[in-house]
Amino acid sequence: MSTAILTGQPVPGSSIEGDLRSLGYDVRVAADPADAETLLAQVPGDQRVALVDARFVGHVHALRLGLTDPRFPLAAIPGAVTAQPAGRQALTRAMAREHSAGAGTTLVDSLADRLVTALDADGTDVHRPELGSLVAAVPADPQTRNEARQAVAAVDDEAVRLKSAVKSRDGFFTTFFISPYSRYIARWCARRGLTPNQVTTASLLTALIAAACAATGTRGGFVAAGVLLIASFVLDCTDGQLARYSLQYSTLGAWLDATFDRAKEYAYYAGLALGAARGGDDVWALALGAMILQTCRHVVDFSFNEANHDATANTSPTAALSDKLDSVGWTVWVRRMIVLPIGERWAMIAVLTAVTTPRITFYALLIGCAFAATYTTAGRVLRSVTRKAQRTDRAAQALRDLTDTGPLAEGLGRVALPLRTPLVAALSATGAILLTVAFAPYGNRLPALVAVFYVALSAVAAAARPLKGALDWLVPPLFRAAEYGTVLILAAKADVNGALPAAFGLVAAVAYHHYDTVYRIRGNAGAPPAWLVRAIGGHEGRTLLVTVLAAVLSASQFTVALTALAVAVALVVLVESIRFWVSAGAPAVHDEGEPA
Repeated sequence: MSTAILTGQPVPGSSIEGDLRSLGYDVRVAADPADAETLLAQVPGDQRVALVDARFVGHVHALRLGLTDPRFPLAAIPGAVTAQPAGRQALTRAMAREHSAGAGTTLVDSLADRLVTALDADGTDVHRPELGSLVAAVPADPQTRNEARQAVAAVDDEAVRLKSAVKSRDGFFTTFFISPYSRYIARWCARRGLTPNQVTTASLLTALIAAACAATGTRGGFVAAGVLLIASFVLDCTDGQLARYSLQYSTLGAWLDATFDRAKEYAYYAGLALGAARGGDDVWALALGAMILQTCRHVVDFSFNEANHDATANTSPTAALSDKLDSVGWTVWVRRMIVLPIGERWAMIAVLTAVTTPRITFYALLIGCAFAATYTTAGRVLRSVTRKAQRTDRAAQALRDLTDTGPLAEGLGRVALPLRTPLVAALSATGAILLTVAFAPYGNRLPALVAVFYVALSAVAAAARPLKGALDWLVPPLFRAAEYGTVLILAAKADVNGALPAAFGLVAAVAYHHYDTVYRIRGNAGAPPAWLVRAIGGHEGRTLLVTVLAAVLSASQFTVALTALAVAVALVVLVESIRFWVSAGAPAVHDEGEPA
């Protein structure tokens, strides 16, 4: 139970006590600052506490935004301040200082506002939510109180609450075809006590059923799969809207939402491939290619953003042109659509599944994602070249963590001579390994020898020099393309049943590890522990291992080895990831800009 301390007696006709109770607060009344300090000390330290001016006039949703958001240790709106256990000590110090300074024995001035001023003076971070048209005020006299009440009556806070449940920036399909009604589903869920995590799980189960329908290989199954995939996406939008509507944010929920999106999409790819196989068409290579392309696109997004997270001199003519285009209304939607975000992508997949074949669906997906990747990557390259930003040590470390460099390259990196541009080494390593496995027949030992060269260049690119160059953010996605592409090509050249599905499983397990790394970094929790990276070999170790296995094993034995490797990697990374994200020290990552 949270506790709200009302400073002063409520004004006749005020609904403040009822409003606070409706938000889950136990309300106590303080006659003066000394009484407020005493009541504050009586509240257990593991509970949320709020101090609210009894004269407060405003919308209930303004109070909800200011006093119930779980993401911030300290938060405030005019006339109210709240502290969670992590911010309790700072609030107690501010209260003690206000009392000892002789702030008076009456509450003519808002004690809550004075405490916020004191917290600001201490340099303490106090979150202030954007209220927009919502009212939150502490009227000083009857006339201003009456005006404030009229302002409250003039704005429907439920309409504001529903509107704010939807992301301010989203794709065209989501904005115009999903959000107009999914927000009402979110409200329906909130009124029945459902949580965002439950809706997220329902979205995953719906997508898995869609994948199972696609795996039947029948026209009816494909139609049902398309319909269920759209239903899963509706629920995927609903869980975030429910979290924003009811302010039910959680670290676990953010992690589930981020990882389940990938699990749903890639499980659906596998379902399509299984369905095609039932009809006599082998599209596993296309399914794996689509997963690789999509994952590499995301790594480009993540590494570029991390490289420029806190860069100085962070301006460029390209960015200025982009901002100018955004001022022209229709170009905003066109540019959001051509990057093929999740809404447009899933809508395309669903429709094509229902009316065409899995092969055509994958062809369209690969072409669309390739165009989107080219468009976004080219724009980021232009920005990086023209802005000449100064990278920080934090950005360089994040990029190094994103490379997923293992013990082999780390060891060589201590003695390797650093190149001036690590990107050259990464490009050379990626080109060498992919060209070799593409042209060498299965069982040839040359790819394994080139993989040793790949390990050496990986050490030069990622371990011997900080990644602070203008284009060094391309190093992580290049390594992802090299590793995933090597697995795909070797499995395809094995040309036996089960090789490509096994490769799909291995790439999915490794990709999960890479996504997990991204969200840890975005939560300022650093990369996964070093023992985990060593245990699964790093990108260069896995690439070397796969090429060696292909050189010494028969095609059928290689398939078994890929399967075993996929299971081993999946078990290790899943156990560690789950342990971390359910721990108390996990970061609160709330992704409001889902990657394309």
